[in-house]
Formats: sequence, C-alpha cells, structure tokens
Amino acid sequence: MKHLKSITVGLAVLLMIAACKTNSDTAKSSTSVKEVSLGISSDSLIAATKRLHQHVDEGKLPGTFMRVIKDGTVIYDDKYGQIDVANGKPVQENSLYRIFSMTKPITAVAIMSLYDQGKLQLDDKVSKYIPEFAQTQVYKEVDGKHSTEPQKNEMTIRHLLTHTSGIPYGWERSYTDSIYATKQFMRQDWTIEDMAKDLATVPLKYQPGTTYNYGLGVDIAGYIVEVVSGQKLDDYFNSVIFDPLQMDNTAFYVPKEKKDRMVVIYTHDEAGKIKTPDQSMAFEVTEPPKLLLGGAGLFSTLGDYEKFCRMLLNKGELNGTRVLSEKAVQLIMTNQFGPEVETQPGMGHGLSGTVNLETGEYSWGGAAETKFWIDPSNNLIVIGYTQLMGGKTDYATEFKATIDNSLGN
Repeated sequence: MKHLKSITVGLAVLLMIAACKTNSDTAKSSTSVKEVSLGISSDSLIAATKRLHQHVDEGKLPGTFMRVIKDGTVIYDDKYGQIDVANGKPVQENSLYRIFSMTKPITAVAIMSLYDQGKLQLDDKVSKYIPEFAQTQVYKEVDGKHSTEPQKNEMTIRHLLTHTSGIPYGWERSYTDSIYATKQFMRQDWTIEDMAKDLATVPLKYQPGTTYNYGLGVDIAGYIVEVVSGQKLDDYFNSVIFDPLQMDNTAFYVPKEKKDRMVVIYTHDEAGKIKTPDQSMAFEVTEPPKLLLGGAGLFSTLGDYEKFCRMLLNKGELNGTRVLSEKAVQLIMTNQFGPEVETQPGMGHGLSGTVNLETGEYSWGGAAETKFWIDPSNNLIVIGYTQLMGGKTDYATEFKATIDNSLGN
C-alpha cells in the first residue's frame, strides 16, 4: 500500500466522497489526484480528505480548496463546499479570496527585487528611506512610569521583514499597543506614506532586533518599495511580480466584473458554526484602495498563489521568466533572526515567513485561514484556502500533517 500509484488513490478518494458525503446538495466536491508516486497510502489520503470535508459538512467552514504540487506536478486538487453558502455558489478554480497576511511574502519579493537591482540592502536603516524613523524612540518603563529611550541599534529593513522592528499591530495589552489601537493605523482613509510617517511618531514596543513581535513592519517595508522604486506599491507589484508570473487575478481590489467570484468571508457563532461577518469586513473592495497594505491587502486565487510559490521553490524563476536571483530567494527562505531573538525550538523566520530550521520549509498564512507551505527538501508545495475570521478550525495544517507523515517529515 505504501507506494500505490496515486491514480489508484484518486479512484479510492472519489469513491469515498460519493459514499461519505452527508450534504450533497450544499457541499459539491471536485477531487483530482494525478498518477504520481507520492509515497502516501490510499488509506491516509482517504482519511485526510474525509476529515477535510467533515469541517464543511459540520458547518464549521463554508468550503475548502486544497492543492498539493510535487516535483512540479499538481498531484492532489480538492474543491469542496461553497464560496457563498446562502446562494449555493460552489468553490471554483477562479474563486477570489482575501489572502491578508499572505501578502507579506509578496512584499518581501518586491523588496528583494530592489536588492537584486542594487538599490537597497537588508541592513539599510529604515531612516535612510523614511527619515522620520531616525527620531523614533523606544518605550521604557522607569520607576513604574512610562518613558522612552533612543534606539540602540537603529531599525533596518531586515527588522521590518522579520517582525523584530519593535512595531506591533496594537492587538496586545501594552502601552505601545494601546496607542496603535487608538490611532487605527490600518484605516482606509489615508495612504501608506501617511501611515508610515505617523507611525514613526509612536514609541517602539521593543528595541529593534531584540524581540519577535508580529506587526505592521512589512507594511512599512511596502512604503520603502514605493520610495525606492518611485512607483505606487500596486504598480510595482504588477510590473515586477504579477505580470511576469501571469498572476492575472491578484490585486488590492476586486474589479466589478469579477465581484461574483469573491468568496464570502465568515466567522463562527457561539456554537462554532459559520455565520457571515460583522460590518468591519464589509468595506467596498471594487475600487483601488487609498491605503495599499503590503502586509495584508491583496485578493488572489489559489492558482495565482501557486505560481508565486512555484517561483520561490524554483529559486526565483518560473517558465523561463526570472523574477529574483537565487541569492535573493535564499535570503527569503532561510532564517534571518539575529542571535538575540528567542524563537520556538527548530523554528526561525525568513523574510515574511516562518522557516523550519531542520527541513528548510518556508510557510505563512492569512487571517482568514489561507495557508501555504514550500518544502525544498521534498520539492513540495501545499496550499489551502477557505475564508473564516477568528475560527479555530485548523483544516489545512491537519491535511498537511498527513502529507508530512507520508514523507517521513
């Protein structure tokens, strides 16, 4: 069983779906498995697919889209459920998702394209491009009172892309977080330039380079892309990344003619079942936004993001088009934490993504439960999409664990 050709696995999966579907009227399925020896047992893949679909059948997710690429071939492709439950719209290849923080690796690629052009270095001070940050202070409590001190080692681009800049999101309980929450830096009525310069007036939560703290640093890196390139972030993304990779459905907004392809974004009710979100997610998305967030702003299809992942796995090139140098990709996908930064055992952080120090796997996710993994040691990409805010249904990680176990990871 251990090395069955996956066409056999595919037939078993399709039979399992027909037998086990509990809600066939509302949870349409499309599953494809290629004839490639993956080294995964049919029983394991059937169980993983059944569990994946169970999240939808139990009303915990609206729909799921899972894809596995091995040795350059899509060997597993599963679409299940809906993008709009109320209207019965099924998950499709061209469904458009908010990828939120999966925007961050794209900003890292934009920065590293400027690195390849010799226009910046990772250890350049942020103040070289945004002078206001030269005067940014660091929070310090003195005798129980709020105080500040100068930056001991001034913030760099590397700090921004590894979340060690001292810039938070404003989600935690601290003096600096409370200021961020009050200022609402991610509001839609100003530009990234306005945001960056105002943010520079707020004390940093930590000394740069000392502590991992997830925050708005990658958005500041996005503004540096604008400063150095002389282009707006969306234009630079298009010219340097999206157009070369033919990522034709990735942008900071959804054109009106594509709006019917948007996936409705859900939350959970008290019983753990999906419900449509509150008004905080209801802002207009059919026009280019004023605020271009390089840390959270993009919409995309799974197929478009697959192209992006393939480019990184292939060391900066896809289908004869080179987007980045091999050195730039190596920097993105290897640990960039300084020696002072504490992290989980075996885990580091590349540029805008987590790095497994043992396997070299590079990964990240988005707030609405979109996730990807790039595993160079096994020439493997796994991508999982749904749209759920604030949920605890770890559908993609569960499925990925089956793949890992089959490969001995």
